[in-house]
Amino acid sequence: MLTQSHLYREIYEQPQSLARLLEAEKATVAKLAAAIRERNISQIVIAARGTSDNAARYAQYLLGSLNGILVTLATPSLFSIYQRPPVLGNVCVLGISQSGKSPDIVAVLTEARKQGALTAAITNKTDSPLAQAGDFVIDLHAGEELAVAATKSYTAQLAAIALLSTALADDSAMNQALERLPRVVGDTLSNLPDMANVVQRYRYMQQCVVIGRGYNYSTAFELALKLKELTYTIVQPYSSADFLHGPVAVLEPGFPVIVIAPSGQMLPEMQSFIQTIRERGAEILAISDDHDTLRLSRTSLRTPAGLPEWLSPIINIVPGQLLALHLAHTRDFDVDQPRGLRKVTETR
Repeated sequence: MLTQSHLYREIYEQPQSLARLLEAEKATVAKLAAAIRERNISQIVIAARGTSDNAARYAQYLLGSLNGILVTLATPSLFSIYQRPPVLGNVCVLGISQSGKSPDIVAVLTEARKQGALTAAITNKTDSPLAQAGDFVIDLHAGEELAVAATKSYTAQLAAIALLSTALADDSAMNQALERLPRVVGDTLSNLPDMANVVQRYRYMQQCVVIGRGYNYSTAFELALKLKELTYTIVQPYSSADFLHGPVAVLEPGFPVIVIAPSGQMLPEMQSFIQTIRERGAEILAISDDHDTLRLSRTSLRTPAGLPEWLSPIINIVPGQLLALHLAHTRDFDVDQPRGLRKVTETR
């Protein structure tokens, strides 16, 4: 029974896990933010793989736009295989990993600490090798994640990054928005349409693209990953700008395009994009809180209004998680054990 699966239960645990994180890690994140300010750090280097890499993409936009911090992604093989790590200088090196076990990610933080850089780990396992390499450790408080596909640990990673951004900004309005987050995620889970019916239209879908931009560029990558690993569909993520620079040629009548388009500065751009690809016959599945945007789509997944755009990726991935869950189930796939995958992947 689907509701008894680990994945189903973990998706619905997200309001509680987010509330635990935001309450328990305020003090640690405040100390990390103080250390970043004290050392006058203007660049953060993030080491991550898989789902955690998508959280890093969120950090690039969030910390860049709201805190003026340049965020770059590490190249772990330079540290672990080539043994030619770059000179890091006065940066903060942040490792993000649910398990904290992947040797290549640990190698980045270990070398960073050796070079004297400030190090921090965001992980669900505070006794892991990654945590041991961090000057600061942010516990995700997600509880044990038994399903192979990460859901609650991903939204917790995004929330940890949002908490850091809020601490760095020292902004009361941001803090108030963050406090509302668990409730809005709960509202999202409660008010979506019957996903078992929604996915019937896409039961035989073999390929599609997922489009996001700005803060939700990360959401496009994470939703594409969930569809690939749970439903075995060929899915490619793009920003709307990149898609129009060539990949748009793949469109033909009925081609499925999932568009993440929340209210905010990026909304007019996304609406224009939807109009453009509709003219080419694409079928739009939209995730949005905006009524006019949803009217442009063939399939609508409405999210609650009320949170600022910078927090929207934590909301917008939830319908995507449920879409992947139910599509996998309707195809008779094991949602807890996708073929060929393990919960912990250790790479060099």
